Amino acid sequence: MTTFRIPSSPCLAPTLVAAISVWVPFPSPFHLSAAAQEPVELEGLVVTASRWAEPEWAVATHATVISGAELERRGIEDLAEALRRVSGLAVVRSGSFGAVASLFLRGGESDYTRVLVDGVPVNDPGGSVDLSGLTTDNIERIEIVRGAASALYGSDAMSGVVQVFTRRGNGSPGGSLSAALGTFGTRRWQGALAGGEGSMSYSFSLGRSETDGVLAFNNRHYRTTFSGRLRESLGPATDAALSVRYTDRTFHYPTDASGAASDSNSYTHSDALLLGLQLGRRWSDAFETGATFTLNDSDHGSQDAPDGPDDNVGFFGSASLSGVQRSAVAVRSVYRPEAATTLAAGYEREHQSAKSLRRDLSQWGSSSSSSENERGNHAAYAQASSRLAELALNGGVRIESNERFGTAATWRAGAAWRLLSGTTRLRLAGGSGIKEPTFYETYATGFVTGNPELEPESSVGFEAGLDRSLGDLGRLQATAFTQRYRSLIQYTSQPMDEGGPNYYNVARARSRGIEAEAEAHFGELRTSASYTWLDTEVEDAGFDSLPGSTFVEGEPLVRRPGRTAAVSASYTVGPAFGIEATLRHTGERADRDFSTYPADPVILPAHTVLDISAELELASPAAGRPGLSLNARIENVGDVAYDEVLGFAAPGRAVYLTGRVMWGQRDR
Repeated sequence: MTTFRIPSSPCLAPTLVAAISVWVPFPSPFHLSAAAQEPVELEGLVVTASRWAEPEWAVATHATVISGAELERRGIEDLAEALRRVSGLAVVRSGSFGAVASLFLRGGESDYTRVLVDGVPVNDPGGSVDLSGLTTDNIERIEIVRGAASALYGSDAMSGVVQVFTRRGNGSPGGSLSAALGTFGTRRWQGALAGGEGSMSYSFSLGRSETDGVLAFNNRHYRTTFSGRLRESLGPATDAALSVRYTDRTFHYPTDASGAASDSNSYTHSDALLLGLQLGRRWSDAFETGATFTLNDSDHGSQDAPDGPDDNVGFFGSASLSGVQRSAVAVRSVYRPEAATTLAAGYEREHQSAKSLRRDLSQWGSSSSSSENERGNHAAYAQASSRLAELALNGGVRIESNERFGTAATWRAGAAWRLLSGTTRLRLAGGSGIKEPTFYETYATGFVTGNPELEPESSVGFEAGLDRSLGDLGRLQATAFTQRYRSLIQYTSQPMDEGGPNYYNVARARSRGIEAEAEAHFGELRTSASYTWLDTEVEDAGFDSLPGSTFVEGEPLVRRPGRTAAVSASYTVGPAFGIEATLRHTGERADRDFSTYPADPVILPAHTVLDISAELELASPAAGRPGLSLNARIENVGDVAYDEVLGFAAPGRAVYLTGRVMWGQRDR
């Protein structure tokens, strides 16, 4: 694979050196007290909602936690699949395995959700994120926090945050080795090793998956993932943690923009390195400080060579390469005057750079273009949370100073109140969000001209929730929300001024909805259900005026289903066998037919899909003897035909069988 690398930003070096030299790092969420010498159990705690571990009842926003052990039992390999039955969230994949998988949270755009792995942003600058590159390898848990959260995480957190936590090692060494075969020529393998005794803990995994895809030709997908996490206590009150995730993948696709299969050799390739370093020191029981360094270094490319000697009419070949790097240093101080009150203040400095190179072949000759740009951002923030008996309050503000769009301020506030002996909880929360322009929208040259004066897109949202615990029988939860999106960046082929830019902040939209969830337990039978009602509307179409435009005033936003629902039931027979079935329903949604110009508006019909998985433990790991388990999974049992993007058929029925050998003490 041909790639190029972007060197680390020299302007961050002084900040990084200063942060490490004072030894004031940000505490890892898995070990809030270095003096304890052991990771803190996170059962019943949520980290992403406040950037420190809070009791679940004190979180005012609607939050969901998915455990890695649950995903392993269900045979889920991809992050996109893991999120499909979460209320308020819609995953849209453009057809086969490896195609672009987008995330729409609470009706926001696909670049309005901040996605993190151990605190490292996965999004490209400007919010774009493709979930198809993220696997569930070595995952401890996934946290989904809904609502605008830029006061906590800065740009991109317009609709919410999804954070993946890498598995923490603990106890004597243990590991596993698994292999899987399945429909569509699927082959997978993965190895994992974890442990931790004394001052150090570790976890590692390495895996590869291959598939021939759902289309008849040129639809293969290969992906290799390495994940690792190291934690070391450097003294009775100081610790350090290093996490790394590297992904290399190739996706072959024969389709054009409308989904028609027409190309025998086009493909995309990418590799991404996510690196996070956390250093932490506790000065007293009440005061701790921290620093982090994060890096997202990724390369993306596409190749479409001529199909043969006769392929020489029009534009018949292309090749492109792009490299994106986000590096950041953050320092923070946390003061807890009492156990139930937390005050925090911090500073973050981020540097972004992007390079691109493209070459096109045509009957009129070849042409090429390139670009190289960078920008920086400074941010200061303050946060507070307090639990007063049965009432929890939280709030925060953040000021961004960006060298392109200037200064922007965001806020968040929330309250949670337990009543009726703690069985019922009321929640109120609100906040604002921003999303910075992409590099292309800002710096584009040639046929399209970027606009350096663009402002960030913005959002304001509010929610109210009611939760009811049924004790050992289960729980009920309902949340109503509303969000407004302003200053949406839009393209026009006719600039306001001759020779002026093609991008402006003009459009507006809003979304509102209800998220409902329920769980019920009947002995070894566990059931859950989720339902989302979503209503979106374009309030100002900006430059768009045609019925098939992306924004049509008074019409819903495209590719957001109005209703989604999921029902799951699992049953275990002793410790050795379990079976689970999930029924997912996706309602109608608007889309566009890009096989015509201008694109015609269309409605994608509703569809319902059934997935079934079962796991059998043939032998438990014991001293001197490995364990063995088998997992079988059937996706789309009814072989339902449907599109999540018009023209790109989703996979039909698929069957996967996984065998896993385990040894040592490995948490499940």
